[in-house]
Amino acid sequence: MDYSLNFKGNENIYLRDPEGTELGKQIVKHAIELIHKLGFEHFTFKKLAHEMNTTEASIYRYFTNKHRLLLYILNWYWSYMEYLVVVQLDPIQDLGAKIERLVELFTRELPELPGLPDYNRNVLHQIVISESSKVYLIKEVNEINKNEVFKPYKDLCSRVSELIKAYHPAYLFPHSLSTTLIETAHSQLFFSAHLPKLTDVKSGDPITFVEQYLKDLVFKALAH
Repeated sequence: MDYSLNFKGNENIYLRDPEGTELGKQIVKHAIELIHKLGFEHFTFKKLAHEMNTTEASIYRYFTNKHRLLLYILNWYWSYMEYLVVVQLDPIQDLGAKIERLVELFTRELPELPGLPDYNRNVLHQIVISESSKVYLIKEVNEINKNEVFKPYKDLCSRVSELIKAYHPAYLFPHSLSTTLIETAHSQLFFSAHLPKLTDVKSGDPITFVEQYLKDLVFKALAH
C-alpha cells in the first residue's frame, strides 16, 4: 500500500501559509532551533528576526503570535507522527507487536524522509517533550479549539485508540489510554533528563527505560 504525506496546516493558525514561501519555511526552521535553545518562555519574534537577519514585521505576516507559531510546529510534528504510525505499523501483522512499535515511535526522534523540510528532527522531538503542553494548557483553550487547531493531535490519538480497541475490544478506556501513552512518554522523558527522582530511571539510556515502562503500562492495562 502506498502512502504520502501532504501537510496542510489549519488556516486558523497562520496568516500566510509558511509552506508556500522560502521565507515561511525558514521562519519555521529557525523557530524550531531557537525555541529549543532559549525555551518557549524566552523565545520572541524579535529574537527570531535577529537570528534570521530579517524584520519582526516579516514574521508577523505569517503568525499573529508565538503561541500560534508553536502550535503550527507541533501540528506539523503530529501529522508526521500519524503518517509514521500508518506506514510503519501497517506491515506488522501481530497487534501486540504493533503496540510495541507504537511505543517506540513515541519515545524517539522522527526519522527523516525524502521530500520534507530539513527541520532538525532531534531538536523538534525535544520541543515536543518540553513545550507541547503549552499550546493547550492555557485559559483560552476552549475558544481556540473551536477552530479545530488541535485536529492533528486528536487524529493521532484516535488512530492509537483504534489499535487499542482492535487488541482488546472490551477495553473501556481506549481514548484515555492513547493520550496517556503519548503524554506519559513526554513527561517521563523530561523527568528522566531533568528530574530523575520523579521516575524509576536507572543509569543508562532514559529512552530504553521509558519504552520499557510504557510497554509494561499498556499491556498490563489491556490484560484485564
